[in-house]
Amino acid sequence: MTARATVTGAVAKRELDELVERAQRGNAAAFAELFRKHRSSVAAIAYRMLGPSADLEDVVQEVFLQVHRSLPDFRGQAKFSTWLHRVAVNVVLMTRRRARSRPSYAREEAGRHEPDDRQQPDQDVARTRRLAAFRKLLDRLSEKKRTVFVLHELEGMAPAKIAEIVDCPVLTVRTRLFYARRELAQLMRTEPSLISLVDPGDHNETSQGKPDKGRRRAARSNPKTSSRDDGGEVSRPASGKGAQPRKGGKS
Repeated sequence: MTARATVTGAVAKRELDELVERAQRGNAAAFAELFRKHRSSVAAIAYRMLGPSADLEDVVQEVFLQVHRSLPDFRGQAKFSTWLHRVAVNVVLMTRRRARSRPSYAREEAGRHEPDDRQQPDQDVARTRRLAAFRKLLDRLSEKKRTVFVLHELEGMAPAKIAEIVDCPVLTVRTRLFYARRELAQLMRTEPSLISLVDPGDHNETSQGKPDKGRRRAARSNPKTSSRDDGGEVSRPASGKGAQPRKGGKS
């Protein structure tokens, strides 16, 4: 990192710290600026974890309502963005729990957001169907595994940052990520639209508990609220060398 980049980063951090302090003192303009700066990252996390059937704006508003209530208790032990993402993940998990408690409502919402294949090119239709199939498989993972998979593979967060967000050791994050990748690879072999994305040679290794080979290519779907854009293609879950958890990890 160059000296200029270091200075620029230090200035940006100081400005953010000052903005947070002003918001903590009740400055409405400062909180509005925090909302403007961080809304897109919160919306991206919500979309990745909830999918297109969720009312993203309601979730984003709930996150920042919780932030406004809890901001006076923020002491800066972690970066503000890390603390904010922790709040976002907790709100998303509560939203998912509420949705599961209302299965009939959830089915109605899913049907309302079902894509209309009639107006899409064949390639887009196939991609949309693969993405929908992948989301269904992702929902079959436990919440803990699903959360670390989404944050790492779809949001590109490092295990150390995820550990701060979900409040657990880094080794635990790596262990959950390993098993999430392995379970997804196994599930994808049962889904006709996704089986072609799984390396045929990985079957024996996966069934024996060894990590899949191959490059990490995250399965991403990009809403308008996210800054990342790759067309929403589904890619094979990866677990390259070094992904297998060390002895003593928790799942």
